Amino acid sequence: MRVLITGSSTPLGVALIEALVAAPDVEVVLAIGREADAPVPPTEKLVYQTLELERPRVMHDLLWGPAHDLAIDTVVHGMHHRRSGDHGRRVHLQNVGATRELVLGCRDHPTIRRLVYRSFAEVYALRHTTSDLIDEDEPLDFDPTAEQWTRDRVEADLTVCAQLGRRLSIAVLRFAEIMAPEMGSQLWDYLQSRVCLRPMGFDPMINVLAICDAVTALLLALRSEATGVFNIPGRDTLPLSRVIFESSRADVPVPGPLIAPLYRLRRRIAGFDFRYEMNLRRFHFGGVLDGSRARDALGYTPRMPVHWPTPWWKTLFERLDPRNAS
Repeated sequence: MRVLITGSSTPLGVALIEALVAAPDVEVVLAIGREADAPVPPTEKLVYQTLELERPRVMHDLLWGPAHDLAIDTVVHGMHHRRSGDHGRRVHLQNVGATRELVLGCRDHPTIRRLVYRSFAEVYALRHTTSDLIDEDEPLDFDPTAEQWTRDRVEADLTVCAQLGRRLSIAVLRFAEIMAPEMGSQLWDYLQSRVCLRPMGFDPMINVLAICDAVTALLLALRSEATGVFNIPGRDTLPLSRVIFESSRADVPVPGPLIAPLYRLRRRIAGFDFRYEMNLRRFHFGGVLDGSRARDALGYTPRMPVHWPTPWWKTLFERLDPRNAS
């Protein structure tokens, strides 16, 4: 297997590269990122290139240059803009434009036979009538008033799905929330505030995914011939209030209409970064994915719990606690 990876500098990309380099059935890994240096130590298997794939010409030169020369046969596309609150044309080109150019280029490529696309559970339209368990047949979110973060991911997902059933073998993996920085997670951004505001009486169940399970799902999809859309849930499902507690944040329920004014006031008084304000009326990380299709077709079952970040002060207290002394 000869693999091309985009988005290689994210925590998921780094973990996937390490797994592929260590795999005996992988001959070469062509990793693409924005950073000047490779995200992992160089090896004979790893070829790293610094490219900005938003430009169609750059994508064309990649596929018909290094990818062609290395006889790449499998592609993992995981390049998305990482800040959930950013917007604009450049963000759209990274999320959607690069995805379109990549899938069309892979479709006509002489050596590439398999594309695995990392999508998001947030493409689903979560409504009050949506069942607690979300399968791949649930409707997607086509609300024109949705934030660009959601609209871009729905458009990119559909761009890839439009090529299903053709010569190129495609698997679209819709991942649950990956609790890690630099992963484009709305939930992670929301939890960067020390005080997390949420509407009173609003405590949805949330499914979160560990990076090691996400890597397992990608590896299984790479080695499989199964095509179509697959939900990739995590092992841990818990209410939002518990997520806030596990992240050592303050959970402050307030009346729903006060959420936006309080965030704006805090930004003015305390210099709060506005990109972490969540439109909680459209809380997109509620819901639990049905992973039965991925289990049956790919052999994927989530096994690892999420590693919740521990703040420095909590680590210090634990070390000073005499009960933890050896």
